[in-house]
Amino acid sequence: MASNKNALVRYKTIDQCLRNSMRTWTLDSLIEACSDALYEYEGKDVYVSKRTIQLDIQHMRSDKLGYNAPIEVYNRKYYRYSEDNYSIKNIPVTDADVKIMNEAIEMLRQFKDFSLFKEMDGVLQRLEDSVYSSNKNNRAIIHLDKNEQLKGLEYIDPIYNAIQQKKVITITYQSFKAHKASNMALHPQLLKEYNNRWFLLASHKKQFITLALDRISNIVLEENIEYIDLNIDGDTYYKNVIGATVANTRAQRIQFWIDKKNAPYVITKPFHKSQRLIKYTDDGVIFNILVQPNFELERLILGYGDAIVIQKPEKLRNRMIAKLKKASNNYILDTNTTRDTE
Repeated sequence: MASNKNALVRYKTIDQCLRNSMRTWTLDSLIEACSDALYEYEGKDVYVSKRTIQLDIQHMRSDKLGYNAPIEVYNRKYYRYSEDNYSIKNIPVTDADVKIMNEAIEMLRQFKDFSLFKEMDGVLQRLEDSVYSSNKNNRAIIHLDKNEQLKGLEYIDPIYNAIQQKKVITITYQSFKAHKASNMALHPQLLKEYNNRWFLLASHKKQFITLALDRISNIVLEENIEYIDLNIDGDTYYKNVIGATVANTRAQRIQFWIDKKNAPYVITKPFHKSQRLIKYTDDGVIFNILVQPNFELERLILGYGDAIVIQKPEKLRNRMIAKLKKASNNYILDTNTTRDTE
């Protein structure tokens, strides 16, 4: 259980105790009550220190959590609420709170059919009830791009659980280049989403590999293989790339020109967080980014068609020229080839 959830259990327990005016509550008795409550939630003993409960009481008294709980000490050792009917459950919800919660609920509800969020539907219903939502039948104002037809989404949950529980998995996988599927034992490290497609970063035979979830056909949890946790930080690992493909190469300075019409789109939505505006020209803007050249970068460049020119490095520039020439030739061949029409 996460530490913030532990804290919520303690706040709720302290609240229940102080509402019970039929007995006296010392710091030690509050510690005991919180320990019992955490044991019930965790199924194991959880150490609760005197300092922890003192800080909990301090937080409940403050406006930090919105409680402003009237907790007082009497006879120098006992704790109670100075207001008879007070409870942290009775904190009023403002109109602004309801508006914000309803907007969040509507956004989360768009994930209702997504594997990782299947359990959220009941949670959302309880949220709506608790904030007296009157807008649950309204259309969503925020629309998130998602592909519900994408294959492999059913594997997000087992992979997520394997990473969380530090378990090795054996997957059946067939890349687009392979003639048939094969099995491989993996130490899963990270799940990565890019452009509405999901990927698994894993360790296989002491090397990193990135696998598309839509190419997986089966997953088996391995209980008898020791898991190797490489403590990968996603922000660091993907720092120098666009997309999910990371190579064992240094990032390069990519300089490109964008025409005047499309430059505002690139300024407001940079290719990469390293993007820098170099200078304005008569017909456009020159930028650069510091990234590893990869498939996703090439797809992004090609997506801008005639609105972009790669200036540096020469190798990437020539590669883009070759791809565009081939694309142009494909249109010429298509025009010269007789095709059946409906």
